[in-house]
Amino acid sequence: MLPAMRKREIVELVSERGECSVAELAEEMDCSKATIRRDLTDLADQQLIERSHGGAVPATTVGEEQTYGQKEVQNLDGKMAIGERAVEEMTENQVVFFDSGSTTMQVAKNVPTDLPFLAVTNSPILAIELGKRNDDVKLTGGSLRHETRALTGPSAERFMERTNFDLLFLGTNAIEPSEGLMTPNEDEARLKSLMIENAGRVVLVSDGSKLGKQSFVKFADFGDLDVFVTDTTLSDEQREPFENAGVELVEVAEG
Repeated sequence: MLPAMRKREIVELVSERGECSVAELAEEMDCSKATIRRDLTDLADQQLIERSHGGAVPATTVGEEQTYGQKEVQNLDGKMAIGERAVEEMTENQVVFFDSGSTTMQVAKNVPTDLPFLAVTNSPILAIELGKRNDDVKLTGGSLRHETRALTGPSAERFMERTNFDLLFLGTNAIEPSEGLMTPNEDEARLKSLMIENAGRVVLVSDGSKLGKQSFVKFADFGDLDVFVTDTTLSDEQREPFENAGVELVEVAEG
């Protein structure tokens, strides 16, 4: 197994289990404890995990916001599958907004090179990715948040207030059945609300880890969505709020 792949799997295991020992990880990865210790040191330096006595724990605790770098390596296969399917919602000559996030990044990576459209985003790194496939990319402007690498603030909000989009690919930090979509940061919540308000069609793209989670600020109801693309086979309980709101559910399998 390549070191980069091994480290990504370590982050996923630690995130899923809450804590892993060096011995557990060595057995899972089929490598030496010394290799795991070196990997954990590298991952801790990148703030992707935190070292604990004899192992590692997730880099964030309940109520804290994960960075883009942490989310980027988590459930990557599922996010890639979501991205491959989500771009099927695009048609020619649309104005398409790409919300910031690691899942919307996978949507951007899968945009067909021969599809004419105008791309808009509040993420400089998504703008660079979209620029590989489309010469015409607009950025909202605003202040860059280190945690999510998203542009927010008054300048971004003014941009949103005077523009409209045919299609929005929307990300979220949490999907709470009785509340709706939630995020830890108030500035990002305001911007997401404006995205939804000014979009003709809203496609939520989110892996299954966000389901049943709660965060600080609500920014949307289920009725604000048109389509939900996820990598998870939803339970009846998970499907209910979406179906009651008339949201089209698309459950994709990892490639």
